Amino acid sequence: MDNVGIVVDDLEAAIAFFGELGMELEGTARIEGPWADRTVGLDGVRCDIAMMRTPDGHGRLELAKYHSPAAIGAGPHNPPHNTLGMHRVMFAVDDIDATVAGLRAHGAELVGEVAQYQDSHRLCYVRGPEGIIVALAEQLG
Repeated sequence: MDNVGIVVDDLEAAIAFFGELGMELEGTARIEGPWADRTVGLDGVRCDIAMMRTPDGHGRLELAKYHSPAAIGAGPHNPPHNTLGMHRVMFAVDDIDATVAGLRAHGAELVGEVAQYQDSHRLCYVRGPEGIIVALAEQLG
């Protein structure tokens, strides 16, 4: 897999949010022109993207802010966890409480609560910019 794409309205806020998770900004670019239109099946594409890389270099997120055509919402703004389709990205973290506190500074809210799975992990879901759900997992022991 090369990357996962997420369409956002506030690109800078999304960069800051995923930066708080330890992701590094690999670069930004403006995407537009006939090749972009043909690739995504839309006319008049003009968007800015930011490529974010995990610290180990093995995972990437492509954040896209569409200027034209304007981004549209799909379904409820904050769909529940059992909504069909892709709905979350999970990150392994060293300290789930500190991570949640840092993400709250960027507007994130817990979806449920931090819970422990057996003696192996502490887990939670947070809702970040654009309603993006991010799962966090802290390995215990």
